[in-house]
Amino acid sequence: MNTKRRVVVTGIGIVSPFGVGVKTFWSSLLEGKSGISTIENISLDGHTVHIAGEVKNFDAASNLDPKEARRMDRYTQFAMVAAEEAVKDSNVSTENVDPYRFGVIVGSAAGGFDTFEKQHHTIIDRGPTKCSPFTVPMIIADMGAGRISMKYGAKGLNKAIVTACATSAHCVGDAFRSIQYDDADVIIAGGAEAVITRLGIGAFTSARTLSKRNDEPTKASRPYDKDRDGFVMSEGAAVLVLEELEHAKKRGAKIYAEIVGYGQTADAYDIVAPDPSGDGAAKAMELAVKDAGIDPKQVGYVNSHGTSTGLGDCAESKAIARVFGDLDSNPNLKVSSTKSMHGHMLGATGAAESIVCIKTITEGIIPPTINLDNQDESVANLNYVPHKPVKADVDYALTNSFGFGGHNASLMFKKYKA
Repeated sequence: MNTKRRVVVTGIGIVSPFGVGVKTFWSSLLEGKSGISTIENISLDGHTVHIAGEVKNFDAASNLDPKEARRMDRYTQFAMVAAEEAVKDSNVSTENVDPYRFGVIVGSAAGGFDTFEKQHHTIIDRGPTKCSPFTVPMIIADMGAGRISMKYGAKGLNKAIVTACATSAHCVGDAFRSIQYDDADVIIAGGAEAVITRLGIGAFTSARTLSKRNDEPTKASRPYDKDRDGFVMSEGAAVLVLEELEHAKKRGAKIYAEIVGYGQTADAYDIVAPDPSGDGAAKAMELAVKDAGIDPKQVGYVNSHGTSTGLGDCAESKAIARVFGDLDSNPNLKVSSTKSMHGHMLGATGAAESIVCIKTITEGIIPPTINLDNQDESVANLNYVPHKPVKADVDYALTNSFGFGGHNASLMFKKYKA
């Protein structure tokens, strides 16, 4: 008999290129609005890429204790603000959950890039004794999780997963598993990223992964379009509060959706490029479907990883068609890449796109893939929801996240029914 516990989502929070808050994020997606623009926060003299999904006018001191904010890298600041929205939304606290049953799994692909870069310059320019004593706790990728646990008194399991662009999908998935198997009752899960720095932009540009469409920032991220030339870097944080169903019901929590499936695999192929066969991606999706105990045709929406790279878009689309069917065999399936609007938030993207799936289920509308003007003939024959959102009654939604190093994660969300 299956004794695994049911897990639901009771809170969501986000900092995205559209600003702070889920309401702003979701409304921007439904408007087909792009959050991509010319980078303003740093000097890019000598760089060939000048665009990103930057969080504009973010004032950490207005959202956090000013003294503590100065001792946090930008990625941790984002994590704290997203967590605050999610925790307030869920109304969870140590008054209604055992602190030792209250956990945090929040990761970052890169950690404190901005701090690393600035403190390196300090050492070069002024000497090693001038390095800030807060450098290490500002750089390390687990500090978002650590600080969130301190703020909310969460004394249960606490960790940060690092799997590149699959980071926060793995964080949410592992939180789901931990609650299923009775290691916790409530877990704050997600990811944060802030790598729009000279080092971050320069390094990804050298890897030949970024779009150079500097003259048309809002049209630069164009998944599945034959004129795409790479992904667009973004920053931000996304956090979900996951909770055991009976625990949530007992305290009268609002329930957004149920998480019912998690699949994770490795390509074992290349340090950057995805396996062009899509085998690892397909297997992760198959495992999530199997975990949910459903037929693939029951899935109404797939939020694809869809980064706007030639190899990645093709491999994933073919994997989706293999698992769920293409337009000919499964005309009801909708697939969209919201990265066309918010860009690639790296370690935060899996949790951000989990929020997209949850809102799709609760609101009955699927956000579009913008900039899809000339669909690439080499991608699979799927309905990519071009340009405009579409209304749809979705019972099951799946999101994919794939990271450098061949890390694959798929998460399945279900419309909550008591």
